[in-house]
Amino acid sequence: MHKTAASPLALIYAALIVYASLYPFTDWRDQGNDFWTFLLAPWPRYWTGFDAGINVIGYLPFGGLLTLSALRSGRTDRPLLFAFVCATLLALAMEALQSYLPVRVASREDWLLNSAGAWIGAVCTLAMEHWGAIDRWSHFRRRWFVESARGGLVLLATWPLALLFPPGIPFGLGQIFERIEADIAERLAETPFLDWLPVRDIELEPLLPVTEALCVMLGLLIPCLLAFCIMRPGMRRLLAAPLVIGLGVLVTALSAMLSWGPAHAWAWLDAPAQVGLLAALLLSPLLSLVPARASAALVLLGLGLYLGILNRAPANPYFAQTLQAWEQGRFIRFNGLAQWLGWVWPYAVLVYVLSLVWRRDANN
Repeated sequence: MHKTAASPLALIYAALIVYASLYPFTDWRDQGNDFWTFLLAPWPRYWTGFDAGINVIGYLPFGGLLTLSALRSGRTDRPLLFAFVCATLLALAMEALQSYLPVRVASREDWLLNSAGAWIGAVCTLAMEHWGAIDRWSHFRRRWFVESARGGLVLLATWPLALLFPPGIPFGLGQIFERIEADIAERLAETPFLDWLPVRDIELEPLLPVTEALCVMLGLLIPCLLAFCIMRPGMRRLLAAPLVIGLGVLVTALSAMLSWGPAHAWAWLDAPAQVGLLAALLLSPLLSLVPARASAALVLLGLGLYLGILNRAPANPYFAQTLQAWEQGRFIRFNGLAQWLGWVWPYAVLVYVLSLVWRRDANN
């Protein structure tokens, strides 16, 4: 059975679908209707092209990933049927559960469009397989990456998604300690357990410009070093580093554009960000020469410094207003995966690289 990155990516995408379908996960109640009632409802009078398009497009990658996973793993000889059944059952379950959420509306039309999107994605994947595009990717992967690169490829593929949710500091993922502390304090309020919560001796201080530049540099170098852990040595690494950094810059600009408007796409690129970006561009070619084992050690060292600095910095009050636009405004159905990826991604990298080091130590 061939291991493929499509399987974990399909699971991640399924988590996005669940979050987007059931957000905000509160006020569950029986509204007096059977959960299948929406299947027999009359056709809606008003329907927009945007609604139809987003329901189709939302499930299209899911159908494609499921089909690719089935093709590469050999679980079934009918990958198209497998992908369609899995996707349409998930869509049906989400619509049925929405019947118990007052803020959501279960819709037969959404289910049908979701199923159509998954079918289109599955067909497109089969077409690419027929034309040899997937085989070319497999050949490219064998030439560029080591055999056990699946986990690293998944992490690299999800890094741009993590950057879409705007961080307080450019490329500053994993800044969660203050938010966790506040959430725990809120949940323990008016209980005797609140006294058990550790209290900081000093207040969090804003980052100095030089420290912010260091975080920007580390935020760009860590995915580069992660790539070096799973890439074969040579010119490939030298080419990959600027591609990774360039992708991060473009996605961060897109995030700023979505948050503040097109005119502010580069508002985040202040002096500390420019210094950190330049330092990453200068250091990445040198780090591309480092062996994979040393790259893993540098990832661990960089993550320790990076997360330590970020989680000693307070949240920016102006930035908090931006988060409200994502969490309560027009991004309400999208922010979930990006937000959670932004929080969890560095810690997932930490676990993955530790597993690489442990595996190599076990093999020696």
